[in-house]
Amino acid sequence: MNFIETIKQRARNDLKTIVLPESMDTRIIEAASKIAEEKIAKIILIGNEVEISNSDYLLNDITIIDPNNCDFLEELVCQLVNIRKNKGLTYDEAKKMLLTDYMYFACMLVKTGRADGVVSGACHSTSNTLRPALQIIKAKPDVDLVSSFFLMNVPNCQYGNNGLFIFADCGLEQNPTAEKLATIAASSAESFKLLVEKEPMVAMLSHSTLGSAKHPDVDKVVEATKIAKSKYSQYKIDGELQLDSAIIPEIAQFKAPNSEVAGHANVLIFPDLDAGNIGYKLVQRLAKAEAFGPICQGIAAPINDLSRGCSVDDIVGVVAITAVQAQK
Repeated sequence: MNFIETIKQRARNDLKTIVLPESMDTRIIEAASKIAEEKIAKIILIGNEVEISNSDYLLNDITIIDPNNCDFLEELVCQLVNIRKNKGLTYDEAKKMLLTDYMYFACMLVKTGRADGVVSGACHSTSNTLRPALQIIKAKPDVDLVSSFFLMNVPNCQYGNNGLFIFADCGLEQNPTAEKLATIAASSAESFKLLVEKEPMVAMLSHSTLGSAKHPDVDKVVEATKIAKSKYSQYKIDGELQLDSAIIPEIAQFKAPNSEVAGHANVLIFPDLDAGNIGYKLVQRLAKAEAFGPICQGIAAPINDLSRGCSVDDIVGVVAITAVQAQK
């Protein structure tokens, strides 16, 4: 059984309710139909019930909520006003947000316990997906930073965990400080352990391996590694490491012979968003890897983004991952 099939089976063992607010995208409707058919999660679609029901896909066991015809809209409006009262949000503004921006409506379903998670981003930007989540759901109390990762499943690959990797951060933090990089490393290690159920081996990536190059960008990764090792000693974290040193045992033997991570890394922490985003897309397109994400970590409930180039199978996979996150 491959990775995503394993995740789907775990999702089936404890069904969670996931909201898909982008019913205007036919990929979402098709994915919802597949998810319901495979019994991966309970699905809520947000949008016009007549338009959704007239699609070409079977929508058995799927809940459709039209914000304009919702008998608990008043409750959601009042609660949103209360959540954003320090920002001066008025009743009329809150109602307009819920009726015109379905991501706000979806997050309020999670906030009020009507759903367990949200997947969006097929036809909206990352900021459109995450802004409502951070305003309404907010970060976990014990987390310093909300970040994101891609779960990469590389076919016919002997590296990582039989081709399974987490790449972070590839979708959210533009140019993290050393402290933020360390937090991303720890959050990504926790995510790998949850989803892959194997020991995370975390490589802090750079164009340098253990002092082979000198540059302020390298210094940041060196400092991040020191912080991560000290603050998150429960995880195996090492750096700074070049990509080949991180994942190829033969190269690690002479570039970083004393590292327990080098040559065995399955969690790759990129120094900035440019490197991470370029890296995951290279692997996805050239190695024909499955790329699930951006998956968010650090939010109090699982609210996950999609690449706007996602396929229906990508959406199904991210929903399954979101459901497993919600089980925790």
